[in-house]
Amino acid sequence: MSILTWTWILTGGSFALYIYIAYWARAKTTGDFYIAEKQIPPYFNGMATGADWMSAASFISMAGLISFLGRDGSYYLMGWTGGYVLLAMLFGPYLRKYGKFTIPQFVGDRYYSNTARVIALLCAIFVSFTYVAGQMRGVGVVFSRFMDVGINTGVIIGMALVFFYATLGGMKGITYTQVAQYTVLISAYLIPAIFISMQFTGNPIPQLGYGSAITAEGAALLNDPGTQGKYLLDVLNSLNTDLGFAAYTSGQRPMIDVFFITMSLMIGTAGLPHILIRFFTVPKIRDARASAGWALFFIALLYTTAPAIAVFARTNFIKSIDNVEYAQAPSWFKNWEKTKLVAWKDKNDDGIMQLRKGKWDDPKSANEVKIDQDIMVLANPEIAKLPNWTVGLIGAGGLAAALSTAAGLLLVISAAVSHDLMKGIVKPDMSEKEELWWARGGAGVAVVIAGLFGIYPPGFVAQVVAFAFGLAAASFFPAILMGIFSKKVNKEGAISGMIVGIVFTAAYIWWYKWGDPASNNADGWWMGISPEGIGTVGAMLNFAVTYVVSKFTPAPPEHIQDLVGHLRYPGKIVVAAPTGH
Repeated sequence: MSILTWTWILTGGSFALYIYIAYWARAKTTGDFYIAEKQIPPYFNGMATGADWMSAASFISMAGLISFLGRDGSYYLMGWTGGYVLLAMLFGPYLRKYGKFTIPQFVGDRYYSNTARVIALLCAIFVSFTYVAGQMRGVGVVFSRFMDVGINTGVIIGMALVFFYATLGGMKGITYTQVAQYTVLISAYLIPAIFISMQFTGNPIPQLGYGSAITAEGAALLNDPGTQGKYLLDVLNSLNTDLGFAAYTSGQRPMIDVFFITMSLMIGTAGLPHILIRFFTVPKIRDARASAGWALFFIALLYTTAPAIAVFARTNFIKSIDNVEYAQAPSWFKNWEKTKLVAWKDKNDDGIMQLRKGKWDDPKSANEVKIDQDIMVLANPEIAKLPNWTVGLIGAGGLAAALSTAAGLLLVISAAVSHDLMKGIVKPDMSEKEELWWARGGAGVAVVIAGLFGIYPPGFVAQVVAFAFGLAAASFFPAILMGIFSKKVNKEGAISGMIVGIVFTAAYIWWYKWGDPASNNADGWWMGISPEGIGTVGAMLNFAVTYVVSKFTPAPPEHIQDLVGHLRYPGKIVVAAPTGH
């Protein structure tokens, strides 16, 4: 069967499963909608967290970034993985012990202020919309290639599906849908990697295969008998340098920027509201720890495979297109050309494709080939000439990754509107039925806005997601960390810190991406820190402002200090009522 047929079968079957699960697990109460009535077993919650966590950026873009950047791309891998460990160790069990619905609710109660709660919910909405833009764009990319529809049409189809199961099922429906989506996405990620690792090195374990020597079958796949017996990374380094690129295993980015991006991703991870809320869905505090451990296991399966896929994909695509006559271009290139994510421009009129260092649209550059890094994982099975069903499977997996995270983010936005704003501030006496209607309405409006971000994206998938992490790092992380571990931090400090952190970070990102894009390079950045890494500086400013302002303003009330103590030690939790300031 053709790739299109396999894609429709696998994607259609998975969509039908998601819809059935959403209907079966539909929310009947606000407790169901927000936190699944705290009845999700740790194993399933860990799997759902993995799906929530491994977005289109993880599935589609991360290996593509590593493929293009080599060692420099590893900061995404280190930052996101290390960040989850940080989240599980620092926040998860304590927030579960707190036992409420949302992160803005925790901030509002801990800092005894509706003002703090509003700022936190605005930060949650801002971060979530920035993050969801990457997910919807990923949905469009997958649809455009594998379903033979335009990117914008693909975004609209994804919107419709997410709207159905997010508004119907809430957290309960989303959780069990994400269990199915994790199964689909991890199968789609691992199966092609195992096949290609066997092709290149004879080793079925991709994590070991990309550091192994190339077999005779691998050399035949590359049409280069001279590569047999050589280490795959050595061959890739040689290919890169021959084309004018830096060696794949070398690093070109300033070390200060690598550090700041990695740290921004780490602490941004620990401040992501759609992940933090998952710790509220398990029955007991010890279940929060167990689900964090399971989630780390499920996440590691994909994250440790990404570098291998990056190496396999880059080696294959260089060998398959460089110095090849366009008339004889491989079928994968012609297929992806229709999406306009790859292209060829014959600058010297010789009819031969030449991949070189330099921008494709620069007439002075010798490079004639445009490759969008977001396609590397999706095109990988085609480039390696795997069976058509594996190509269809990778399409279904990419959609599962993007839709699972999009649903979690939309639920955060929905809860911020219905529970934190309407129920918590505007109309506290609202009935449960009214609140559920506001939750579903908020999710519906959020889906439409998210779709617009997908149609008019502010950047490529992983870059957009990196901005979201930076904003979360600069706003949520300090407020939550100091709220749990310091009795002396007060509402004035937290409010000031969150405002300064997110405004500074958002302004920096906006300036270098849209205000003065010509200066968006290592020479133009402040101290060599890129927009992707500035969240670390924003977090530092947040910490500093929070500490200084708290030092010179009244200490929190006694019952708030008791609340902080009870969060970290056994005893009854005392929940503070917001003062309305």
